[in-house]
Amino acid sequence: MPCDACATAAGDPTGAEFLTTKSRLLRLLAPLLAAALVAACSTRAPLPAAPPAATPAPAPAPTGPLTGQPAPNKSRWVPVAWSELPGFDADALHEAWNAWLRSCERPAPAFVPLCGDVRRLSIASGEEQRAWMVERLQPYRVESLEGTSDGLLTGYFEPFLEAARQPGNGFDVPLYRPPADLTTRRPWYTRQQIDTLPEARAQLAGRAIAWVRDPVAALVLHIQGSGRLAVREADGSTRLVRVAFAGTNDQPYKSVGRWLLDQGLVRDATWPGISAWTQANPQRVQEMLWANPRYVFFREEPLDALDAAFGPRGAQGVPLTPGRSIAVDRLSIPYGTPVWLASSGPTAQLSRLVLAQDTGSAIVGAVRADYFTGWGEQAGDVAGRLKQNLRLWALWPK
Repeated sequence: MPCDACATAAGDPTGAEFLTTKSRLLRLLAPLLAAALVAACSTRAPLPAAPPAATPAPAPAPTGPLTGQPAPNKSRWVPVAWSELPGFDADALHEAWNAWLRSCERPAPAFVPLCGDVRRLSIASGEEQRAWMVERLQPYRVESLEGTSDGLLTGYFEPFLEAARQPGNGFDVPLYRPPADLTTRRPWYTRQQIDTLPEARAQLAGRAIAWVRDPVAALVLHIQGSGRLAVREADGSTRLVRVAFAGTNDQPYKSVGRWLLDQGLVRDATWPGISAWTQANPQRVQEMLWANPRYVFFREEPLDALDAAFGPRGAQGVPLTPGRSIAVDRLSIPYGTPVWLASSGPTAQLSRLVLAQDTGSAIVGAVRADYFTGWGEQAGDVAGRLKQNLRLWALWPK
């Protein structure tokens, strides 16, 4: 997910508390979501720490230019032994292989020769997959240009909202397709102008994809850049669709949490703190929303049972895998690169193989990643709390 999809991570929480899904609705959607929820649930809860690798691995490769692609210009890669990667002998690699197969749909040039083996090894044992990685890849510790290897891990997710095709009965907040003149007027109207100016509303007439209940939940959807809707159709049926990022008004992103802090209205700018403030001050919610002038437009995508097991397409152009896809600074780590991620904190203990498949406006720097947690309320809760230390190792072809 491009643009605002990862912006929350650096300065604004994710808003999971606003994204509740009715049990009645879930029962209607159960057959479609069953496969997806089984796949996702294993990644949403905090994971136990993996033990360090016990078996010494091959010596580091010689220092020098990386094959197949120029060296990144915002990070330094230091070749290391496999034994430096915490938990390498304990990760469930088959979970990451699904993400790797997706990356092979649009591989970076350096990884094209490996994708045949990646597909062949999708049914191999973890030991076989591990041995192949040691044989064909060289781990590089990712550092800043100043030599710092410690960084920051945050999380992002897909909100899941109830919606309706027509406004009314509490569904009063529109989600819009891009206006026809979006490319000719830059920047486009601000969020406040979209809500108040007749000329802006006229440009958006007839362009609503659907309507949701909660303006704050809609803001969270804008920040994340993509989401799932359970849409009530005109005939009374309910259909699951995805709304994907299709553009912005080109206005700057401003954190509503920062606005509340600067106004002295809250001390806790996490979403629980913001939620408590909005419930106590409903008359000022609109003012808070207008503090962020950035507005996101969407496109509707169908969501069948297979698509539902994966997230939206990231900046690499492939669907994201819950718990195995990360957003990175592409000037530090190229898209499609397998990465070893190690992070410990109160929210999650992570030592695992992930794929660099996305980016975001707030994901800047050498050792910086946003971890895709999945979709819905549980994923939003994990993503909203995830802010902890990070170390990364890029795995590059020998």
